[in-house]
Amino acid sequence: MGKYESLAREIVEKIGGKENIVSLTHCVTRLRFVLQDESAADEGGLKSMEGVVTVMKSAGQFQVVIGSHVPEVYADVCAVAGIENREQASKEQEKSAGGLPNRFIDTVSGIFQPILGIMSACGMLKGLNCLFAFMGLYAESSGTYLYLNAFSDAMFMFLPVFLAFTASKKFNLKPFVGISIGCALCYPAVQLGTLSAAAEPLYTLFEGTVFESPVYQTFLGIPVIAMDYTSTVIPVILIVYFASKVQKLMEKVIPEIVAFFFVPMFTLLIALAVGFIVIGPVATFGSNLILQGILMVRGISPLIAGALVGGFWQVLVMFGLHWGFIPVYVNNIMTVGYDNIMMPFFGATWATTGVVLAIMVKTKNEKLRGLCIPSAISGFFGVTEPAIYGITLPRKKPFIISCIAAAIAGAFYGIVDLKEYIFGGFGIFEFPAMIDPSTGDMYNVTMAAVGAIAATVLGFILAFIFCKEDAESSDASEKAKAENHEKISVKKEIITSPLTGKIIPLAEVKDAAFSSGILGKGIAVLPELGRVAAPADGTIQAVFPTKHAIGMVTEHGVEILIHIGMNTVQLNGEGFESHIKEGMRVKRGDILVTFDKELILEKGCSLETPVLVTNVDDVADLIETEKDTVESGDELLTVIF
Repeated sequence: MGKYESLAREIVEKIGGKENIVSLTHCVTRLRFVLQDESAADEGGLKSMEGVVTVMKSAGQFQVVIGSHVPEVYADVCAVAGIENREQASKEQEKSAGGLPNRFIDTVSGIFQPILGIMSACGMLKGLNCLFAFMGLYAESSGTYLYLNAFSDAMFMFLPVFLAFTASKKFNLKPFVGISIGCALCYPAVQLGTLSAAAEPLYTLFEGTVFESPVYQTFLGIPVIAMDYTSTVIPVILIVYFASKVQKLMEKVIPEIVAFFFVPMFTLLIALAVGFIVIGPVATFGSNLILQGILMVRGISPLIAGALVGGFWQVLVMFGLHWGFIPVYVNNIMTVGYDNIMMPFFGATWATTGVVLAIMVKTKNEKLRGLCIPSAISGFFGVTEPAIYGITLPRKKPFIISCIAAAIAGAFYGIVDLKEYIFGGFGIFEFPAMIDPSTGDMYNVTMAAVGAIAATVLGFILAFIFCKEDAESSDASEKAKAENHEKISVKKEIITSPLTGKIIPLAEVKDAAFSSGILGKGIAVLPELGRVAAPADGTIQAVFPTKHAIGMVTEHGVEILIHIGMNTVQLNGEGFESHIKEGMRVKRGDILVTFDKELILEKGCSLETPVLVTNVDDVADLIETEKDTVESGDELLTVIF
């Protein structure tokens, strides 16, 4: 249980007990219940509870508005009500006290969490397809193999698209902007393989250095160093992160009336240009530096070089730097007839699988065990991403143990000079590629099997001894939270109605700029009296020359726009009297503007007055009043931070 256990118990009691709950989910600020009988819930009691903002009923859901700490409350409600908690990712979104490396790991694993299930499924399907082909059930040239390979491999090929979507949600970038970034990175025409096959390079940058890079195309005259981004991880995450910052800047400098299309346009243009010109090449240079270092070390000691490749292979994969080894691997097989530089990575697959098996055997967490089973199967078939991002990396210590076991196996492979003669498969399907085609010698297969078994066993033993159960660390964390007797607080601000009149949903306002939400979110009032009062304490930011619109910012930073009537700008201030000026501080209830209702109507203008929060991206949620009519000073909007 967490620190919100008492609040959770009271919510479950007032909701009608756990037997009244059909299902429970949550969004950014709200617990969303589907109840057997809504009349059994104590709505008034819930609204009066400390820690509950309000209660709403919408779309068949009984919504209890909590605030931005709703994931923790949700977890405790699930525990109290006996509902399986599927929101472990919320814990990973918290900043780790361990500094930047831990925060990086938490961020990356959090981005991968939503796709772990499909990643494991595709890994298993890919492995089974290879197995069935190897057993002779069908040929690799058959349509069955082709389509099953497409079914399973597509997810990994277009991994940047999946990650762009989850990273966008993590970094508060508009999801479809993120998806567009991922698609651009996978666009066939910009991949290194496509460009190099189509034409000779225009010129070569940094010739004679480890950064030597052929340039096939330029962007606005700037050379673009091409690489293959399909199946990569870190480039898309970094570009999406950069894009989120660009989007935030664009939202500040681009007028709101055209922000709907100009913000995503400039975000895509700037983020992708910087991504292709700077971020991608930096990853390439990093991989080249690492490769040159490995080659240098191998010349001194194959054992140490093997340990480095094996031990750091998973780290290289995380950063997308392993691609620097691929050209050497391909070149060695095509020219020398075998590769022995890259092969120590083979131990990482089995070390990771061994660690996952140990966690599966040791844990009492059924959900974790259920995730370990397909991850282990994928690992045997050579697909370790589900294991890395779903199991070992988020828990840190298992990841370190797998790297240690992989380093030992890599050192062994370095000593025995493990070779691969053809482009093999992955995992167990890579063994046939180690048979010497000229002599049929099985030495490399034997050595590879010895190393794989050793890495699996070593990873299993180390993880079994040194990794505590997930539940133990979780319980300790929750106990620490429970002992921290912080008072439950909800960060919110009440925006009162500046007018007396009838409530109109914003979507029903007869002006597309307001009804579409482009200018902000909020509600409209059809006024009965001709005066506008300050809806909160704050500062006047803008008074339009025509006096029909006021902009202000509250003491808590909420930016509010009050637009009196529709098309009233054409009155040029006639019928309006302003009692404020820009920069003036006002108190809630102070009269800001008075206006002549009858004159406005005579001039053919509508009196519908939107009251908007314009910086909605800076708040967690916005709760509208459920009343049909309001008096000036009544609660109109509740802003939750």
